[in-house]
Amino acid sequence: MAKTRSYYGDGALSAAYYDLITAADLRLRGDEEIYAGLAEPGATILELGAGTGRLTCNLARRGFTITGVDIAAAMLAQAKRHVEDLEPEVAARISLRLGDLTSVDLKQTFDLAICPYHTLAHVPAGAAWRNGFRNAARHLEGGGLFAVHLPRLELMRSLGPIDPRAMVKDLPLQDGRRLRLYVRERQFRDGINRLDQVLDYTVADDSGAELQRSSERLILYMQDPVIFATEAGFVLDRPPIDLHGDGDIWVFRKADAPAASAG
Repeated sequence: MAKTRSYYGDGALSAAYYDLITAADLRLRGDEEIYAGLAEPGATILELGAGTGRLTCNLARRGFTITGVDIAAAMLAQAKRHVEDLEPEVAARISLRLGDLTSVDLKQTFDLAICPYHTLAHVPAGAAWRNGFRNAARHLEGGGLFAVHLPRLELMRSLGPIDPRAMVKDLPLQDGRRLRLYVRERQFRDGINRLDQVLDYTVADDSGAELQRSSERLILYMQDPVIFATEAGFVLDRPPIDLHGDGDIWVFRKADAPAASAG
């Protein structure tokens, strides 16, 4: 049995091919426009979970000044390379930081904070969510918005049995090879609402022979975010925004009173 890696960790194919996977993920269509619509032109944005810089770079192209934070060094290294390829005036609006969304302290405030593509769901929905919301509040002025993309619990719970031999993705690489994904294990735990999956990322040549394999554990948690947001001094700003039936972008507004410090 292949050793199971951490998703997006060093040496993980999920990190190496993140740009390809997200570009092919139709469930993300339109998320950039939603986040851009939450801020005034030229606003400052904090992105918690910047990944390889997909949103970071595109929002900077729209004229926003954005600080992207990510805990995965392998992902942030790719983001830095993407920033280097931008026009100088766009790149100058971007700052990238290695850090944990639950504790990073940038010692500044922003007009908008975003936590895209299920980033918050990667950490347990308890103290980590509580500190994540409090930390976002610490980086916003009163009235500032915090947008969080989260999966839908009913979909996590209803995923059916797996066939480890069935490909769930088959994507072409530029050199003629193929990136193929399989779900090897899946378990959902009620109560803590934890979806635990092991995905096999494989690279195959044009004859179908496997050249590389990485087994990676992906864990997602889901609880009612309003509870944690309220504790941190946020109020729900609008109904959750449906993102193609797979998840929702929850938008919270920081109340004028200062939020409690993280504990």
